[in-house]
Amino acid sequence: MAREHPPLKPAGAPAVRLVPWAEEDLPLLVALNEPEMTEHLGGPETPEQVVARHRRYMAAAETGVMRDDRGEYRAFVRKITLEPDGSSVGNVNFWDREWNGDAVYEMGWSVLPQYQGRGIASAAVAQAVELARKTNRRAAVHAFPSVENAASNGLCRKVGFTLLGEVKFEYPKGHWMQCNDWRFSLR
Repeated sequence: MAREHPPLKPAGAPAVRLVPWAEEDLPLLVALNEPEMTEHLGGPETPEQVVARHRRYMAAAETGVMRDDRGEYRAFVRKITLEPDGSSVGNVNFWDREWNGDAVYEMGWSVLPQYQGRGIASAAVAQAVELARKTNRRAAVHAFPSVENAASNGLCRKVGFTLLGEVKFEYPKGHWMQCNDWRFSLR
């Protein structure tokens, strides 16, 4: 297995800040639901599903608990903002899950197309990894980008995740895809 590294803050990466999800973030979630943003995630959700997700995100940001079809579990839902102007450009979240018999975090992220390719996602994911580490609740965080999602797989490599191999992964429910299992040790 390759050696894992501490999260990387790429030289010249923009200053980003992770802030809890809020009521005014629904338009951002709508923009993140566009077909070009969800092609590796089973496609866009319906407007009703987006509103329901927004409500779950707001509740999780307030209580730290997500409630959905998986049940109830800890979740950390953050909006990515650019500094110093505070522009909302995406999200990065991590949540409890059971994976191969271990209690771990799973992490996902998304950055609006007009802000991609600038190091924003890698800077935000590196910050989220540090937030996950500080919880002292899980030994590792995993990410499961589609094998066809070159950008997200490259981001995992850049930030210091270790590629464990390919897995079949269900997301959303009823939609199976081939993904890479990337792991970052939090210990």
